[in-house]
Amino acid sequence: MIKTLLATACALVVVGGTARAELLTEKNIPSSLAVEIAVNAVQACAADKFNVTAAVVDRAGVLRALVRADNAGPHTVEAARAKAFTSASSRTPTSKMAENVAKNPAAAELVNIEGFLVLAGGVPIKAGDVTIGAIGVGGAPGGNLDEACAAAAIEKAAGQLK
Repeated sequence: MIKTLLATACALVVVGGTARAELLTEKNIPSSLAVEIAVNAVQACAADKFNVTAAVVDRAGVLRALVRADNAGPHTVEAARAKAFTSASSRTPTSKMAENVAKNPAAAELVNIEGFLVLAGGVPIKAGDVTIGAIGVGGAPGGNLDEACAAAAIEKAAGQLK
């Protein structure tokens, strides 16, 4: 009986101690900036005559903005979203992940993670050193070109990412 009471008291102390933990404060991309970056990426690719879709997700990989050029293929919608999700989840450009998969047999299993698309075109969006979201672009005739449009869009918004 005494052991039971002692164990219960210890459990209450442990539970009570965790209730006083401090709350987390996280930076995240606002929807207005997500839309702006997506529009800028589609425009950057349009300047090179590429019809793409750009998706911007928040730090958790949840879609915040999606912009599809008038003549972008229907497959580009999911490709852009998956690239953005992959980049936000890994906090890494998807081109770097694709390189790692090609060079490292152990990294090849990354392609089997549900929702991941390990193709170039996904880029983290950072405020300082903190990843607040990611952009994925799909539809240009090469992932490197998708990534260039994504990078141009982030660069255009750099003044707001402080």
